[in-house]
Amino acid sequence: MAIRVNPGFINALDRFGKENIQLCYQCGDCSAVCPHADEFYRFPRKPIRLLQMGLEKKLETTLEPWLCYYCGDCSDLCPRDANPGDTMMILRRYLTSVYDWTGLSKKFYTSHWWEFGAVLLIGIFIALLFSVFNPHGIVTTLTPDGGVKVNEMFPVGIVNIGAHIMLISIASFLIANIIHMWYLTLLKDKSLKIPFRLYITNLYQIIVHFFTQKQFSKCKDRSYWFFHWILMSGYVLMFALIVGNLKWFQTEKIYSWYEPQRILGYYSTLGLIAGLVFFSWGRIKKIGQKFKFSHLSDWIFIILLFMTTVSGILLHIFRIEGMPVATYYTYIIHMAVLVPMLCVEVPFSKWSHLAYRPFAIYFAEIKKSAMLIGKKNNL
Repeated sequence: MAIRVNPGFINALDRFGKENIQLCYQCGDCSAVCPHADEFYRFPRKPIRLLQMGLEKKLETTLEPWLCYYCGDCSDLCPRDANPGDTMMILRRYLTSVYDWTGLSKKFYTSHWWEFGAVLLIGIFIALLFSVFNPHGIVTTLTPDGGVKVNEMFPVGIVNIGAHIMLISIASFLIANIIHMWYLTLLKDKSLKIPFRLYITNLYQIIVHFFTQKQFSKCKDRSYWFFHWILMSGYVLMFALIVGNLKWFQTEKIYSWYEPQRILGYYSTLGLIAGLVFFSWGRIKKIGQKFKFSHLSDWIFIILLFMTTVSGILLHIFRIEGMPVATYYTYIIHMAVLVPMLCVEVPFSKWSHLAYRPFAIYFAEIKKSAMLIGKKNNL
């Protein structure tokens, strides 16, 4: 079978982030030091070699970039300063654009104005939707506890329906892209015979790696794993609370501190703040290899998440203090930041790796098991 080579691919990849991989002379130090590489998945060396050779289509079928957790050890020890760790990050952005059938991921990662413009346009639309078409306007009637009746100010039933529509839309895009990922990495390889039972016996991999991020623990810097996990858990929990059941989460019982949604909300807020401080400070001070190079998409996500967290905290304060005007405008600002962040970042940009990485590990384990079975049968 003929293999098409794209000699310009390595230069085209610069649109997803600047890399110095031409400096690599395949010494193999990066794969030797990586705590996640094994005999089946030799990264970063293997995908870097495919990149150097211009094997674009072959690279689209690899899972190795997703198995890298960017601890930075490979870049620290690289004798040529080729920075293989950041190249893996760039390849993850590229693969995200490959899986996405809409083409939006590629636009967002390769054009600053596309991502910024999408966030701005969706934010303006949401602000107008909540302000112009709000039937009640500023509700000055307070709850018996003295708080603002935000569920009356913005009809929670209607907002909840909108949240569910957004959830279904985001999930649909992600599911379609993951199916495309499955086709490229497993189904496209006709030489790979995968028994159906492997899909069932390895299914737990998705759940385990999504909720624990335990592969991070193999890296030397455990603090990175801790703050990544606490940020991820706070983000996912808040997403589930707001998009899953806003009516339950947005309770009018202002001073009922023992309400479960209050406890969950405070945990999410603390997790978001701790993670944001850690990752923002790391990127600003460029602490270590993993923070040395930042793509614009990294900063857009951090800024949006920061604005969402701060506006959410202010909204809560204004609400319990019985300040209807401040609550009204802060609620609109909060939703005008939150909605575009979810619509852009989750299915098409930075935060999509939360879905792709667990599935990549799942597919990698299936592929490894299938190869072992094939090897055993050929003995």
